[in-house]
Amino acid sequence: MLSNLFKNKKPEIIPSLKMDPKSTIFYKLLISIFHMFINIIKTYRDVIAICDAELLGKYFEQGKFQLDIKESFYGGERYSEEQALEVIKKMSAEDSTFNIVGKKSVNTALKAEIISEGGIKKIQGIPFALVLM
Repeated sequence: MLSNLFKNKKPEIIPSLKMDPKSTIFYKLLISIFHMFINIIKTYRDVIAICDAELLGKYFEQGKFQLDIKESFYGGERYSEEQALEVIKKMSAEDSTFNIVGKKSVNTALKAEIISEGGIKKIQGIPFALVLM
């Protein structure tokens, strides 16, 4: 029987590829579906940190201004645009503060009507907004 041939054999382990995991097709697919990270930090006033998935862990500087998208602050759960829109609308009804970074995240906040075009700034072309509800 075929099952007896493999009975005492360990499954072969695929050797790890020496490549950046962010360059894999699977990672790119996840980024295309789940555009944003949202981290809800519970304090006396909830802090909602939202960033485009591909910006997490990056640092930008322009003159004396800096944008540091740290995983410890922005790295929460992954959300699609529709899911993020629901979270933003729900949390905007609360007494929350929003830190929003990235084109997709800022556009979602615009759709949720918690920011206006005038409240968007850029560092090295990366849009961001801060909101205190």
